[in-house]
Amino acid sequence: MTATITSSRAPASVVTATIRVGSGPVGVAVDAASHTAYVTNSGDGTVSVIGTRTNTVTDTITVGSGPGAVAVDAAAHTAYVTSSVNGKDGTVSVIDTRTNTVTKTLTVGKFPGAVAVDAAAHTAYVTNDGTVSVIGTRTNTVTATIAVGSGPRGVAVDEASHTAYVTNNGDGTVSVIDTRTNTVTNTITVGNPSGVAVDAASHTAYVTSYSVNVKDGTVSVIDTRTNTVTKTLTVGRSPGAVAVDAAAHTAYVINYDDGTMSVIDTRTNTVINTIIVGNECSGVAVDPTTGTVYVTNYRDDTVSVISAR
Repeated sequence: MTATITSSRAPASVVTATIRVGSGPVGVAVDAASHTAYVTNSGDGTVSVIGTRTNTVTDTITVGSGPGAVAVDAAAHTAYVTSSVNGKDGTVSVIDTRTNTVTKTLTVGKFPGAVAVDAAAHTAYVTNDGTVSVIGTRTNTVTATIAVGSGPRGVAVDEASHTAYVTNNGDGTVSVIDTRTNTVTNTITVGNPSGVAVDAASHTAYVTSYSVNVKDGTVSVIDTRTNTVTKTLTVGRSPGAVAVDAAAHTAYVINYDDGTMSVIDTRTNTVINTIIVGNECSGVAVDPTTGTVYVTNYRDDTVSVISAR
């Protein structure tokens, strides 16, 4: 498959390329070591493999129906893709990133959504309907199920502090999980949460919140040492996914209804830029080596590439 690319020479923090992928792209994850990005296409049950040095689609992998989130364990050469159909128990497709083939399919809970990898602990976490499935990545088996809040959406892992954060959209909370014991140790009240990302170096988590009755969404800034909200930032409409570039002291928030991305300076926790991306933007990921940002545009069937450093 050959991608259609539109590119331009532009200053930092603007869209420098647009890559055509499959139908209804949602999730995106970057494997910096192999110069690759993985994009889930919810409309056609595939994953597009992008070579990040050329911004071209180099392979297409068939997975389960309605794939949503994707996370990469670079050291283990593995990607994990969640899929859910008609409220039945969902699945996680395990992909060998050296061969771009599905090597195993795991059954998890209903409506699996987000997935995050704790590479150091050889574990992956998948949000389901009121629970989190814990996958042992050495054996690729479900080893535990953790009860969290209502309507969990996002999950992020802080490997250094052995903690996972799960956003519960149904009850306006974040569940804090001790990944050594797989128990919920704290619950933080936020807005109407969706996405979450962690900046381990600054002991901070960023949680997006939205409401259908409010024009602009917000981002709750959480001090992970005290598990308290220290600041609330206003961003665009219907913010969803969020990603952190720790090296650049920046967080990126996708505003689904605006087709924009809010750029946050994590040193001051202020919004410093807003970038126009595509229609119904859904996912965001950062290449930690280059600082390049990748945004999936659900309605456009594209990925926006942003040079942010």
